[in-house]
Amino acid sequence: MSEIKQLFTQMVARFDRAAAADLEAVFQYRLDEGDTYYVVISAGQCTLSEGEHDEPSVSLLMDAETFKEVLDGDTNGMQAFMAGRIRAEGDIMLATRLEGLFPVG
Repeated sequence: MSEIKQLFTQMVARFDRAAAADLEAVFQYRLDEGDTYYVVISAGQCTLSEGEHDEPSVSLLMDAETFKEVLDGDTNGMQAFMAGRIRAEGDIMLATRLEGLFPVG
């Protein structure tokens, strides 16, 4: 398993079902290095898939290092977004829920 896929698997393992409540959303991740994954949250469940989703709710674009830093809690996702290290397309406000959906530690 690639290091990037391991990071996404770790993220999904931290999914907080209670924080998702009635959320129905698709988070598309496009890493600058070429890796693409998406997370579907539906009916309190979270599933990870490799590739591109046809209709993501929000797409997040960043490099692998930024993804790792945010996932590890070394970098705040909102600060990385404000600094231009994360770019978002679609429902940007939905992206603000990621920290609660996949809490660090």
